[in-house]
Amino acid sequence: MTDSKNRQNRHLVVLDMAGTTVADGGLVERAFERAAERLGVEPGTPGHAEKLRYVRDTMGESKISVFRHLFGTEERARLANSAFEQAYAELVDGGLVSEVPGARATIEQLRADGHTVALTTGFARVTQDAILDALGWRDLADLTLCPADAGGRGRPYPDMVLAAFLRTGAVADVRETVVAGDTAYDMLSGTRAGAGVVAGVLTGAHDRAALTGHGATHVLDSVAELPFLLGESS
Repeated sequence: MTDSKNRQNRHLVVLDMAGTTVADGGLVERAFERAAERLGVEPGTPGHAEKLRYVRDTMGESKISVFRHLFGTEERARLANSAFEQAYAELVDGGLVSEVPGARATIEQLRADGHTVALTTGFARVTQDAILDALGWRDLADLTLCPADAGGRGRPYPDMVLAAFLRTGAVADVRETVVAGDTAYDMLSGTRAGAGVVAGVLTGAHDRAALTGHGATHVLDSVAELPFLLGESS
């Protein structure tokens, strides 16, 4: 009976990276500023401020989607995305990323408790891999996904969550999926995927009102509280 109960209480846990498990100290904005400047958007101009505001408002969305909106043509969007990836990688190589306090231990605890963990991001694979390498996280989770791994659409679409559900086969029902992230788009992605728990965390881009307003079932101070939450719900 106990084994059956434990199987029923296992979850697929889909965790965002930057802002949720990874602290990057505003590197997204810094990398965007470098990328925008390379495309002729001068810092201090109204156009630069408007674009930076959009980047802040859409934290969590696939970066190529953001650049398509900002720069109009596919060619310019891809140039901007490449420049962003290069700038972000340079900043990562400079040692400017770290784990959100307790994130690694949390992922290890979740897996020890029998849950399957996937790490997802709105970055391209090359950027995601640079972060994983910088933190020594290559083998930390069961699966890592970027938008290209799920057909090209990132958040707020549910594709990465559903790709994790399909690829891992960890649970029988999508309602046994847990999504945690720091942005409104993370919350939308989780709710659209049908996840049973959609947990917002307050260590990143958006506040409690934005997270609950976009579907969070729970709001946590940090991802470190997630094992306790899942233990309570078992």
